[in-house]
Amino acid sequence: MMLRFAAPIVAAALALPATAMDLTELTNAERAQFRAEVRAYLMENPEVIMEAVDALRAKEANAQAQADVDLVSVNADAIFDDGYSWVGGNPDGDITLVEFLDYRCGYCKKAHDEVAKLLETDGNIRLIVKEFPILGDQSVLASRFAVAVKQVAGGDSYKAMNDALMAFRGDVTLASLRRMASTFGLDMDAIEAVMDSDAVTQEIAETRALAQRLQITGTPTFVMKDELLRGYLPYEQMQALLDEKRG
Repeated sequence: MMLRFAAPIVAAALALPATAMDLTELTNAERAQFRAEVRAYLMENPEVIMEAVDALRAKEANAQAQADVDLVSVNADAIFDDGYSWVGGNPDGDITLVEFLDYRCGYCKKAHDEVAKLLETDGNIRLIVKEFPILGDQSVLASRFAVAVKQVAGGDSYKAMNDALMAFRGDVTLASLRRMASTFGLDMDAIEAVMDSDAVTQEIAETRALAQRLQITGTPTFVMKDELLRGYLPYEQMQALLDEKRG
């Protein structure tokens, strides 16, 4: 990598014939001279290496950002209007924030409070939650429970369970879920009856397929307007990004 970035700089200073600047055409003596000049230059100017690395990273980040914009555009209907994901916040908000989450994810739990604060202070955000259990059987069980609650008891009960599951710190078991449902006065028998249903399975499977198309491999992952935000973001950074999208 050092030769890749430093060679154009060093080559300009080398006293080699113009026809020999194709490295494949250098003689052994010219190649040795070139290598010695590159090494000497880098030893005298080591900051060039970091400058080149930073430039490469910036180029790759820009390419990834554009690729993400394209992925969001191609999958917009499934992201913003799938017909089954819970929609909260302000349904008529001027910007939509989509979150892929796992109830066993520590950063999802941390982000949950940040998103709640964002919705409370902003008031003009449409929030979509997508169940994306990737951290084992307890994650899957929690998501099946949450989706079943939504299908059986509706959106308000789903929101209550979403909050409760994010605040929960113990093992996710049927017993713990029954206690949770009882606390909120939900009919756990009815919920359990659909937790393993095809409808619940399909919803989670479709979200998994969407995540795969978006190249999402971790949680939390957000979609804000046309941008994929991979990983936890603090409140201040999310608000700044919202302001930027609106601007």
